[in-house]
Amino acid sequence: MHHHGYLWAGPKDRFDQEALRRPPHPEPPPAGSRPELIRRYREVAAEFPASDLPPLETAYWLIKPRSLVRGTWEEAKEAATWLGERLAEYAPRFASETDRDTVRLARAVNAAAERLRSGADVSYGFYLERPAYLSLAVVACSLHRAHAELACPET
Repeated sequence: MHHHGYLWAGPKDRFDQEALRRPPHPEPPPAGSRPELIRRYREVAAEFPASDLPPLETAYWLIKPRSLVRGTWEEAKEAATWLGERLAEYAPRFASETDRDTVRLARAVNAAAERLRSGADVSYGFYLERPAYLSLAVVACSLHRAHAELACPET
């Protein structure tokens, strides 16, 4: 198993475009459906995999463009270290003073390392100034335990 890291930071109103953050339904609308429903399904089916927006379900980062992978690590500890470095980098911009607390951030990194060692994914999100949003994720790869059908971006 290995891990891939993802980072997205941008305007909160763009992050809030949930239709582009969820995969299309596995079945297209049935024949005879309203044209706007068919059009919307096709739009989401084309845009979701190509969008850089964080998916609502962390595992779906695996189907996003390989160029969005910010790092790959064999060891959970290395992936958690990357996560900690990103948290330290962005912490001064966190909107909440509580989120900037270094003890709290260290606990988050330690918890992430434990989750990653168990084969689970980790996903953290923080409101930034302006208003903006930061999404950080580390996804377990080489047959994802919850979504084995999702291919690793390295294959």
